[in-house]
Amino acid sequence: MSEGSPVPPATATEAVPASIKRPPPESRESVRVRQLVILSFWAIVVCFGLPTWLWTTSIYRARLPLQEMTAWAEGKLCRPSFPLQIVVEAPLLQENDVLRVIRATQHALDDQNDFPLHHLRLRLGTSHIPPNSSQHTSLPRESGEIDKSSADIAKLQEDALTITLVPQNGLTAARAELQSQSASLNILYPPHLVPPASSTSFPLATFIAAHLQDIFAEERALISRTLNANSVSASGQSAVGPGKSSVVSTNPAAGAKDQRLGNFEVPSSDLAARLAGRTTRTLRYAPTYHITISLFSPGGWPSSWDIESAISEYLAPLLRSASVISEFTVDTQTQLYASFSPSVQKPEYDASRRVWTLREGDLSGFINAAEWPLSPSIGAGPTLNFIIYVPDPSTSPLVIRERQANSWLIPQWGGVVILNTSFSAHPNENQAAGLSKEDIQPALLVFSHQLLSFLGAPQSSPSVPLQLQTLTRVRAVSLLLSASATMGSLARLTVALPSIAIPETVSEAVDVTLEHLEKTCNALKDGRFTAALENAKIAETAAERGFFEKSMVGQVYFPDEHKVAVYLPLLGPVGVPLIMSALKEIKRIWTIRRSKKQIP
Repeated sequence: MSEGSPVPPATATEAVPASIKRPPPESRESVRVRQLVILSFWAIVVCFGLPTWLWTTSIYRARLPLQEMTAWAEGKLCRPSFPLQIVVEAPLLQENDVLRVIRATQHALDDQNDFPLHHLRLRLGTSHIPPNSSQHTSLPRESGEIDKSSADIAKLQEDALTITLVPQNGLTAARAELQSQSASLNILYPPHLVPPASSTSFPLATFIAAHLQDIFAEERALISRTLNANSVSASGQSAVGPGKSSVVSTNPAAGAKDQRLGNFEVPSSDLAARLAGRTTRTLRYAPTYHITISLFSPGGWPSSWDIESAISEYLAPLLRSASVISEFTVDTQTQLYASFSPSVQKPEYDASRRVWTLREGDLSGFINAAEWPLSPSIGAGPTLNFIIYVPDPSTSPLVIRERQANSWLIPQWGGVVILNTSFSAHPNENQAAGLSKEDIQPALLVFSHQLLSFLGAPQSSPSVPLQLQTLTRVRAVSLLLSASATMGSLARLTVALPSIAIPETVSEAVDVTLEHLEKTCNALKDGRFTAALENAKIAETAAERGFFEKSMVGQVYFPDEHKVAVYLPLLGPVGVPLIMSALKEIKRIWTIRRSKKQIP
């Protein structure tokens, strides 16, 4: 064939070999059946599969009042105050003279107070001489009668302190006597310290005001320290902005004071040192504390001890009074032939004082933890171990060399008392001897003092009721701040993790917490500190229960990557055939429509 000549068209037999056959064309019925099959599978997936999957895997998130929770954490809804009501009794003074003393003392207190959140308010008691009467009798006041200068204090229901004015002839200056077993302060003064009404100076009022400031100085420092610590820890935390569902950076007024705070007074160096020591010594608050009193002796004596009667008489009254703050359980144990730790140097005899001595540096290793069955801190609350060690008669009396004391405190663990008893020289009498409750009394009194230290009671006041009152107020405000901070943390967690489950129990716990936080704040403002502490304990318990909800905490550690790893092996084999068949059918329909458009 010459170059450039046209190529003849191929015949049918040349284009398609005889051995290759085309598949028969599909009937319309088979095409329709295939489309219905594909459509039915997709309809099942879309109409039943997806809704079922979404319903079974959806995360329930109960509605939480995030704005209110954050407002409590930032201190916008409560500015706690501590109005302390002090009753003035004067059975030997006329009512007008008592009112003059109260007004002058109140003015002096207001002038000296540099911490406005904590203020003392005086009111007239029921014991005084009524007007136009010369008899020195104690008469009850009429119902509803209060000090005219402080009518706003009538709603207060708790008395922090009772002052009794007692004029005495022969005194040259006023003297104050604070009772150790009651919240009472006796002011003994010469009569000339109550000047006539025309006088401008009032030395008795100045003396009473200064003494009251000294009594409550440590309490003011404790409360201000608690509020200040909460302010520092809350600064810089995230907050939920109004109407927003995302995490807002820091507080808008960074570095500003918490709205709960007032003007803090600067404590003295001595008071600041006591507060610093209190921090390392005090136990964290718990609803229940367990107390274990143990008796250890290196020999076979004493054979018995009347511990039940001793606890009932010397320790139980304190535990009953402190039960407003926390509950206490007590158990006892005894182990004989239990010497102190072998790492401690043997006692040395001091001939000048006729005592055996232990070096203070050896006290840290005195506890023989390997052989003494001491209770660990397990269970619902922390355990306090109080140890009575009865030394061998050959090394008794045994004291600490540097301090000549026989007791010491182990911070956040317990205390030890070396009980030096007068044993007879005859061994048989020694073994038969037991400890009476009078023998145990000194040890239990020391343990009572140490228990108050562990609870965080102020040590400057000798009055146990005043210490417990102070502890009630400090615990109430600390639990209020703790529950408020927990609410803020829960709000930030809810916003930061939108996939976390929030069960209905968390919402209920939040409602209980917010309700009792408000009751706590109102009770503090009204001076009902026992009620404030009760509500604060309920709020703290509910806040902790809501924040540490088991079903919610588990979701924090289940990220989306885990969900992909779970669903991919299941959805891959099922989804690929469905998607490919749908794509092929769509492509076939598109090809047919395109070919029809090309035909003229």
